[in-house]
Amino acid sequence: MEIDSALNTVQTLKNELQDAKMAAIDGQLKPLPGETLEKCAQDLGSTSKAVGSSMAQLLTCAAQGNEHYTGVAARETAQALKTLAQAARGVAASTSDPAAAHAMLDSARDVMEGSAMLIQEAKQALVAPGDAESQQRLALVAKAVSHSLNNCVNCLPGQKDVDVALKSIGESSKKLLVESLPPSSKSFQEAQSELNQAAADLNQSAGEVVHATRGQSGELAAASGKFSEDFDEFLDAGIEMAGQAQTKEDQIQVIGNLKNISMASSKLLLAAKSLSVDPGAPNAKNLLAAAARAVTESINQLITLCTQQAPGQKECDNALRELETVKEMLENPNEPVSDLSYFDCIEGVMENSKVLGEAMAGISQNAKTGDLPVFGECVGVASKALCGLTEAAAQAAYLVGISDPNSQAGQQGLVDPIQFARANQAIQMACQNLVDPASSPSQVLSAATIVAKHTSALCNACRIASSKTTNPVAKRHFVQSAKEVANSTANLVKTIKALDGDFSEDNRNKCRIATAPLIEAVENLTAFASNPEFVSIPAQISTEGSHAQEPILTSARTMLESSSSLIKTARSLAINPKDPSTWSVLAGHSHTVSESIKSLITSIRDKAPGQRECDHSIDGINKCIRDIEQASLAAVSQNLATRDDISVEALQEQLTSVVQEIGHLIDPIATAARGEAAQLGHKVTQLASYFEPLVLAAVGVVSKLLSHQQQMNLLDQTKTLAESALQMLYAAKEGGGNPKASHTHDAITEAAQLMKEAVDDIMVTLNEAASEVGMVGNMVDSIAEAMSKLDEGTPPEPKGSFVDYQTTVVKYSKAIAVTAQEMMTKAVTNPEDLGGLASQMTTDYGHLAFQGRMAAATAEPEEIGFQIRTRVQELGHSCIFLVQKAGALQICPTDSYTKRELIECARAVSEKVSLVLSALQAGNKGTQACITAASAVSGIIADLDTTIMFATAGTLNAENNESFADHRENILKTAKALVEDTKLLVSGAASSQEKLAQAAQSSASTITQLAEVVKLGAASLGSDDPETQVVLINAIKDVAKALSDLIGATKGAASKPADDPSMYQLKGAAKVMVTNVTSLLKTVKAVEDEATRGTRALEATIEYIKQELTVFQSKEVPEKTSSPEESIRMTKGITMATAKAVAAGNSCRQEDVIATANLSRKAVADMLTACKQASYHHDVSEEVRARALRYGTECTLGYLELLEHVLAILQKPTPELKHQLAALSKRVASAVTELIQSAEAMKGTEWVDPEDPTVIAETELLGAAASIEAAAKKLEQLKPRAKPKQADETLDFEEQILEAAKSIAAATSALVKSASAAQRELVAQGKVGAIPANAADDGQWSQGLISAARMVAAATSSLCEAANASVQGHASEEKLISSAKQVAASTAQLLVACKVKADQDSEAMRRLQAAGNAVKRASDNLVRAAQKAAFGKADDDDVVVKTKFVGGIAQIIAAQEEMLKKERELEEARKKLAQIRQQQYKFLPTELREDEG
Repeated sequence: MEIDSALNTVQTLKNELQDAKMAAIDGQLKPLPGETLEKCAQDLGSTSKAVGSSMAQLLTCAAQGNEHYTGVAARETAQALKTLAQAARGVAASTSDPAAAHAMLDSARDVMEGSAMLIQEAKQALVAPGDAESQQRLALVAKAVSHSLNNCVNCLPGQKDVDVALKSIGESSKKLLVESLPPSSKSFQEAQSELNQAAADLNQSAGEVVHATRGQSGELAAASGKFSEDFDEFLDAGIEMAGQAQTKEDQIQVIGNLKNISMASSKLLLAAKSLSVDPGAPNAKNLLAAAARAVTESINQLITLCTQQAPGQKECDNALRELETVKEMLENPNEPVSDLSYFDCIEGVMENSKVLGEAMAGISQNAKTGDLPVFGECVGVASKALCGLTEAAAQAAYLVGISDPNSQAGQQGLVDPIQFARANQAIQMACQNLVDPASSPSQVLSAATIVAKHTSALCNACRIASSKTTNPVAKRHFVQSAKEVANSTANLVKTIKALDGDFSEDNRNKCRIATAPLIEAVENLTAFASNPEFVSIPAQISTEGSHAQEPILTSARTMLESSSSLIKTARSLAINPKDPSTWSVLAGHSHTVSESIKSLITSIRDKAPGQRECDHSIDGINKCIRDIEQASLAAVSQNLATRDDISVEALQEQLTSVVQEIGHLIDPIATAARGEAAQLGHKVTQLASYFEPLVLAAVGVVSKLLSHQQQMNLLDQTKTLAESALQMLYAAKEGGGNPKASHTHDAITEAAQLMKEAVDDIMVTLNEAASEVGMVGNMVDSIAEAMSKLDEGTPPEPKGSFVDYQTTVVKYSKAIAVTAQEMMTKAVTNPEDLGGLASQMTTDYGHLAFQGRMAAATAEPEEIGFQIRTRVQELGHSCIFLVQKAGALQICPTDSYTKRELIECARAVSEKVSLVLSALQAGNKGTQACITAASAVSGIIADLDTTIMFATAGTLNAENNESFADHRENILKTAKALVEDTKLLVSGAASSQEKLAQAAQSSASTITQLAEVVKLGAASLGSDDPETQVVLINAIKDVAKALSDLIGATKGAASKPADDPSMYQLKGAAKVMVTNVTSLLKTVKAVEDEATRGTRALEATIEYIKQELTVFQSKEVPEKTSSPEESIRMTKGITMATAKAVAAGNSCRQEDVIATANLSRKAVADMLTACKQASYHHDVSEEVRARALRYGTECTLGYLELLEHVLAILQKPTPELKHQLAALSKRVASAVTELIQSAEAMKGTEWVDPEDPTVIAETELLGAAASIEAAAKKLEQLKPRAKPKQADETLDFEEQILEAAKSIAAATSALVKSASAAQRELVAQGKVGAIPANAADDGQWSQGLISAARMVAAATSSLCEAANASVQGHASEEKLISSAKQVAASTAQLLVACKVKADQDSEAMRRLQAAGNAVKRASDNLVRAAQKAAFGKADDDDVVVKTKFVGGIAQIIAAQEEMLKKERELEEARKKLAQIRQQQYKFLPTELREDEG
């Protein structure tokens, strides 16, 4: 359990700290490498917050009884404590003061001890959630740990001193609570002078405290000590001044101001302490600066109230103090000072500089004229303007730093921990005032108001935080904390009301008791809110960003220094306006201030965020445009180098993702350009960074495209996108993020719109390219969907056992493996076939995923189910990759890189299939062995079928001169071994998976041996007795089939109870197995006995037919369906077998009986299979199905009765028995007739006789039309090959060929369809019977029509091939002409065949004639075009005649030789054509011959 683990960790940490303490006592404690006092102190400070927060989380979870989240919180607490312990040890080892080291280790050990108790209590609280006592104990322990944690942090160097200083300020402030102040013993001037001096010292000490937080820990200790001393002196001076007050109201006002200074001083020290503990805390520096300014402002208010100097003097002092305080803003501005935007900062600087200019002129003017009250006002205005300038400069510097692309902007946290800390402090102080006996009724009400205000703010902050967070524990904790704060506040308010009504000691005591729960609730909430998980992440300003800030900061510092000097000089001039040298000094300072403000404005304008980045990005995109233009030129001249290091698919993916990223940046850039200057630099840099990969990917894709048009299209679109981005950058640079530069906003919007259109255009092109990948996207989605369903909640209720699902998963897994192997082959030979295979794989995976999910749900133990699910998902991922590669290869079939990738993916699929199978095997070793054994047995059955074919053909011979007797013993011995295996198999179903696996493997091995020895035995009988060979092989085949069924039944019955239906099935299968093995043994013994082997064969066949009938009568639906025609065709076998059986019964010859037995087997089995498959066709009604199955059964039973009767005749031949054969055969014939009629009923009214020549004719005609249309589609896809064009040559020949060939294909398609319509019309008119009256005559006519249609289709197909070859440059025009003429000739024959019986005036005949004429015209056009091209080519062939005599003679001889050779070839070709025509003429129907004659 996680809680126990956390507890052990904390105990270990406690022991380690004890060891460290012992080492420290011995002086052996040394810091580890890299540990310094500062680093360890910071680690301890920041970790203490994490510890506090995780403990608060632990408390909430334990209180709610949530075991899981309590465990998580305990683990997080233990991790935080580990860091805390390391930091505490580091601090102790690094400090030079032994006492401080011991104190640190002791306090850290206390934290560990308390934490261990807390975790232990949390564990106990989980046992009884809601138990009040355990909750109380938990709260007490938590409080103790919180106290220990504070002690630990206070042991840090400098922290204790700050606490002492805070305590000192608190003690000193008690002087302000007295009812009446003692009268002053000093004069007003002395008191005023002391107050001014004390104010100056306190203001300086405040600055030193701020400065010390950035230095060593010792510096903060000294600064806070000095600050507390100066505060004490200032307070005494202030009280002295209050004693000088004339009225009670004045005195109360002075005391009130002193209290404000006391509060501001405490806040300053708390902020300094917080920052020194955790310098990385968000907004801490700003809070410290704000606290320092608050001290200065409150001092200034008191001085203004109390002093009565010469007019203008105190204003100058106040101004100097304010300028001293705001100077801190310019030290390393890495946090926002205000919410001003960059352009607001520029405006602020401009406005304040105007105000400052006027104020400085007023200072100078009024000092001259001696108008000191106005002089004082001008100093105050100048001071405010300088503070505004400094604030704007600091904010501008921050924005410049953060807008640098290498800087990282800060992130807003879930809560503001400082807000919580402030509220906590204010509530605590207000509660102190409430319970203070000296508090007046007005003070009590004031304290109550403060409590209400801050608790309300806290509850609101908790509500917002709970709605924002996604962490369920934190969400619950915030809600719970808000409730606790609200409830305790409500209780406190009740007691305050009672106290307000009666200020008795009892009511005050009740009030004190009510404050405790509120303070505790607020402290817990503050601790939780300080979790580092919730705080803001401060900005990280890069070195480049800091350099960019420097000019602004330098100008602002110069401005402040010269302004301070100017105010000091003006103060002396106000007293003595006649000193000329002072006036010249004032003028000098005034000039410096003006110059520094000008420099500041220039620096801010020059450093406007995003401008430099826009320039860089514009240069980068211009370079990319030049690269695209270079690639376009290379593509035009066909010199673009192909990228072979990556597949086209990967390049397309890269291009798509880059374009999408660019699209996502358009709106952010437009937004930044219109009003977010700080973001502009980041966004434009990000945009420019995408264009180099964009160009690389686009050029890579283009280099792999085959179509020049596609190449140029993609390059143009990429260039358009780059140009639109360039326009966008120019517009963004102009806008610069200034919300007030509205004249640029339209241009930015327009540029953004153009860029979006460019992105959309290129995405459309890429999506079209992706859709060309054989619709692979849909397949990938299907596989992904199937994978996602594997993990969906609870699967549907299983309808079978694990074994059933296991069998199906194995089947589909193997199918996927086979498809993957095929894809590997097709990738090299026929990439265009990959689409179909990918589709097949997708379908198979869909089935596999569903069955795998069910297998996983039914598997035991659960780990096996999880493994199956995981392996099936892994297979899905591999299938997705393979399908994607198949799609990519279809786009670019020649891409060798993609081929290699596809082969790798296919191998990965095969590996994953094997992993799926091994997971299934682990699930049920025995049933897996059964599946493997069943697969092996089905292979044996297929092998035996092949052997029967050889035997029937008379080609099954022994390899040497061996007799059957040599094999008999071996067969009998192996058969007995198989019987033993069968027993083990049946018993294995009820025993362990291990035994079942052994039995299945053993039986598969034995049947393999048995099949081999029986085949050898059959071969030894000799090929002159094939029927006996077939009997023997049929016997072993029966055994193999029975074993296959038995293995299936065993697998289904595995691990089932004894009364399960599958157990009865198993017993039935075992009986059949025993029967068939017995039958095999009898057959083996009877084979050499000629007198009985026929009888034995017949007995085996009868048994086989009975078993087949049992299968037929079962409710199992066949895997596939067939047509009713198939069922009718199979009844012919029964008719033939019946005739043979009657003949064998009459002759009683063993050879006839064996032949009958073998024929009966096949005939009955085929009939039953066809009947069941046809009756389960989805178009067949329930009634018709039942009828077909009934007559199938009746037919088989009738035939069985016939065979049993033949068997009876063989055993005791009598004339009476033989006489009964006819009646039995009639019963079979009657059942066959009924069966045929039920098959006709399956077909409905549209049933046709499959043997009807007219039907065959129509089928052939439609088939011919389909093949012609397929050829035409192929032609449509052809394109002429590219050739270099020459100036005076036209190249339209290939287009002519294609057009002509296309028109011929279209015309022949129409022709054949018209012929089909004409033939149907003839049937309707009765000229050709639907069931022909004169079968021979109409059959002959139909044959003529069929052969003519076939000839048209064949001729059109060869024409398309010739056109294709000619266009590709692989064949001559002569072949094309010949093909076209053949189309015309076969069309003529088709017309003749139709005319023979058709009505010349019928509509169908007219359409047929028109179609024939269209074919003839199209053929003639093609012939003319080809001949013209051929003659043109002949004319164009220039012969180069050799000028030398000998060479010339040789040339003539060679030409004559070639001519003679061609003449001889022509003569041979003519003879060959004549022979072919004569042969074909013999096969033509009589009508066609006469007509041609």
